[in-house]
Amino acid sequence: MRHIRFVVLASFAVTLFASQASAQDKKVEGIISGGYTAPNSDVRDHLGDGYNFNIGAQVNVSPVLGIEGMYSFNGLGDKRISVPVSPTPGAPGVPTDFSADMNMQSGTASLVFRKPEGNFRPYGLAGAGIYYRPIKVTTPGVGYVPGYCDPWWYVCYPGGFVPVENIVGERSSTDFGMVFGGGAQFGVVFAELRYHYIWGPEVEQRTIGSTTVTKGGKANGQFLQVSFGVRF
Repeated sequence: MRHIRFVVLASFAVTLFASQASAQDKKVEGIISGGYTAPNSDVRDHLGDGYNFNIGAQVNVSPVLGIEGMYSFNGLGDKRISVPVSPTPGAPGVPTDFSADMNMQSGTASLVFRKPEGNFRPYGLAGAGIYYRPIKVTTPGVGYVPGYCDPWWYVCYPGGFVPVENIVGERSSTDFGMVFGGGAQFGVVFAELRYHYIWGPEVEQRTIGSTTVTKGGKANGQFLQVSFGVRF
């Protein structure tokens, strides 16, 4: 019985080693990963934390150098900001909640430098890409809904006033950015950290008469990604 266990364990170890070695020798590797995304710097005051999903491929030019192409989708949480709202310009404002819902999609190309061999292979990367960032700003309100029945929604509603979300504005921006990061690969699985910096559009300062109603600034973005995935 002990000999059978030894043979099974030895066969498993050889198979695992062979699969890891073959993964290391591949010229082209597929990549799938996902994890946690956090806005950084000033962006954190306006957008919440979220998640990321990534899919890509890496061409291994040599045991040390690879060229990676990656598509990434990042869903970011709401961040509520209080803005004074008044019925007419110049009247006293009432603090009102506004929130922004944004996702970030990117396509990047990076150079990957990694340890040439071994089961544990740390690596670093640097690259650039295009980032698409659509955003929707909403504020809560109240609206009247007439009575209705919908059997596919399993509901009959008698009618009345209900909370609603008023869409204040929807915008998007497509910009150039950079990515830097690093991680460690064990066999076919890996964990990594990436930092993204995006050069956003410039928003001009606006005034009404002698009063500044909006401040200008650059909509630059900074994000951290922590992800876990597999290479195949």
